[in-house]
Amino acid sequence: MKINGPNQSDFNPYHKQQLPKQTEVKQTMKKDQLEISNEAKQLHEDNRENNTRNAKIDRLKEMIESGEYKMNYDQTAQKLIDFFTGK
Repeated sequence: MKINGPNQSDFNPYHKQQLPKQTEVKQTMKKDQLEISNEAKQLHEDNRENNTRNAKIDRLKEMIESGEYKMNYDQTAQKLIDFFTGK
C-alpha cells in the first residue's frame, strides 16, 4: 500500500528524466530541403528550347500558309544526301 502526503500531487520521478530527451529530439529535427537533380535541370532547359522552337515552327507555318515561304530544293536535296551518306 502506498501512502502519499497532502503536498505530493503530480509527483513523478521519471518525468524529469524524460523531458531532456524530448528537447534533444526537437533540436535534432532537420529542416526541409529541396534538391533538383541534374536530369530535372536538363529537362527544364530542354523545355525552354522547345518553346523557342515552337515559336519558330509557328512563324514558318504562317509563312507557308501566306505563300511567303520559298523552299530551296537543291539545298534540301543536298542535306538529305549528306545525312544518309553520313557526311
